[in-house]
Amino acid sequence: MSRHHDHGHHHDDTHMDWTHMMPLLEQGAQLQSPLYRQAAAWLGELVPTAAVRRILDVGSGPGVLSCLLAEAFPYAEVVAVDATPELLERARERARAAHLGDRVTTRRAELPDGIAGLGDADLIWAADSLHHLGDQRGAVAGLAGLLRPGGLLAVVEGGLPTRRLPQNIGFGRPGLEARLDAVHAEWFAEMRAELPGAKEEADDWRALLSGAGLVPSGTRSFLHDVPAPVPGAVRDQILTAFTRGRDALGERLAPEDLATLDRLLDPAEPQGLHQRPDLFMLTARTVHTARRG
Repeated sequence: MSRHHDHGHHHDDTHMDWTHMMPLLEQGAQLQSPLYRQAAAWLGELVPTAAVRRILDVGSGPGVLSCLLAEAFPYAEVVAVDATPELLERARERARAAHLGDRVTTRRAELPDGIAGLGDADLIWAADSLHHLGDQRGAVAGLAGLLRPGGLLAVVEGGLPTRRLPQNIGFGRPGLEARLDAVHAEWFAEMRAELPGAKEEADDWRALLSGAGLVPSGTRSFLHDVPAPVPGAVRDQILTAFTRGRDALGERLAPEDLATLDRLLDPAEPQGLHQRPDLFMLTARTVHTARRG
């Protein structure tokens, strides 16, 4: 996972329970839909929309972005690719509800072994999925091999850590979210090291795309900015993320930070997440693109 999945990823050690995380994944993607619509519109400038007939959404999760891509590319079949059956079922439900069921299909595949069997595509979208694969360079090469001539690979990795709280929240040590990021980074490194076939790789996505024989066609970051006071749905998502973060990282946190988190999560605490008026949500997602010549 990346920090953009929030600290709310539930895990046992470094194991990811994607079914348990489905509400957080779905809610987070829905809230950030304006950002991803901007990204999809940009992709439509890089490849002719009418020429995109098949899209692979690799690591689709519950299908929020699969449906968004289907709306942005109205002539395309979108294949939501994931290893978790419950997430794919939710993607099918979402597509049916959006009247996209005839254009959004699902494919269960374990990555990276299942990449070769996904079939060719005009556009491949891989958002926060490649960092879950031990050999990212090999995975990029595999996806590049599926692109039709002129096809585009879009990799969503990196950006900025999500911020939801002021630097000084009025109790505890200032800078809580930065320290949570640091603890999460340690966990992330352990998760990466334990992946099958794990290889150390710098996060130079332009170089990885070029190394796969593709021609880089631009990198852009897209802002998600919800200022205070946040609407109820955003507050709920913040509560969920911090609750999952406390469960997942609690044993790694300094006692003072753990006490601060518990106070933030207390519904009766006037300065807690349930009641404080200064909550916001600010982050950025980075999309790296390259095309097959």
